[in-house]
Amino acid sequence: MDVILSKIYNKNRIKRYINFFIGALICAISYNLFILPYNIVFGGVGGISIIVSNFITIKPSVFIFVCCMILCVVSFIVLSPKKTIGSLIGGIVFPILVELTSNIGNYINVDGNDMLLFTVFGGITYGIGLGLIMKADFTLGGTDIITQIVSKYTKMTIGNAMLIVEGVIVIIGAFVFGVTNFMYAVVILYLITFLVDKVLLGISDKKAFYIITKKKKEVSDFVINELGHTITVFNATGGFSRKKVSVLFTVIPTKEYYKLKEGIKHIDMEAFFTVVDAYEVTGGE
Repeated sequence: MDVILSKIYNKNRIKRYINFFIGALICAISYNLFILPYNIVFGGVGGISIIVSNFITIKPSVFIFVCCMILCVVSFIVLSPKKTIGSLIGGIVFPILVELTSNIGNYINVDGNDMLLFTVFGGITYGIGLGLIMKADFTLGGTDIITQIVSKYTKMTIGNAMLIVEGVIVIIGAFVFGVTNFMYAVVILYLITFLVDKVLLGISDKKAFYIITKKKKEVSDFVINELGHTITVFNATGGFSRKKVSVLFTVIPTKEYYKLKEGIKHIDMEAFFTVVDAYEVTGGE
C-alpha cells in the first residue's frame, strides 16, 4: 500500500505544487480582500487571528505563522512526522502570501457597503483555493492539525472533529463581533464546503442509474437501441425477500436523464431505480 501511495504522490509532483501555490494564493487574496476587513470569523487559524487582532495589535500573517509552527511541533510529537510535512509547507507558505497580499485592497477598489456580496465572493474564492490545495494533497496547517488530534483521541470521524473545532471558533467570533457577523460566517463556511467538494470531485455531467425491474429486456433494449448507451446486468439477492433479482446499471449524459427516467416508468411502472451523480467515467464507451 505504501508503494501505491508513493507512486500516487510522486505522479505529477510539479503540477501538485503549482496547484497548491495557486490555491494558497487565492486563499490569501480572499482572506485579505473579503474576510479580514469585515471581521468575519469563518474558522481556522485565520479566524482565530481575526479574534485576537480585536484585542492586541499583531499582524494576522505573523499570528497565523506562529500558530501554525506551534501546531506543527505538536503534530510532529502527537501524530507523526509524515502527517506533519504537508501541514508544515502550508503553515509556511500561507502566512507569507497573506503578508504579501495584505495591501491588495489598495489596488482592487471594490464597494465595501454590500456585506452579503463580499461574503459570497469570499466563500467562493476561498473555497476554490482550498479545494486546489486539498486536491494537491496539502493543507494550510493550523486547525487541520487540531482536528486530526481530536479525531485520534476521541475516536470520532474527521468530519465531526472538524465541525466541533471550527464550530467553537465561529461561536467565539459571534460573541466578539456579534450575531450578524456570525450569520455571514455561516454563509462563508457553507460556500467553502460546497466549492471544495466541486473542486475535488468536479461538476457531474453524467448520471448513473441502478434499475431493478421485471422487464429487464425491454429496459435494456430501450437504453441500447433508443438512447445508444451500453448497460450492465448484475445478479443480486434481495436482503429481506432473499429472492434473486437482476440489477441494470448504465451511465448516461445528464441531458438524457429525463428520457431514461420517463422511459423506465413507461416500460415498468413498478420498477425500482436510483440515480446518482457520476463525477468521472473512464473506459467503456
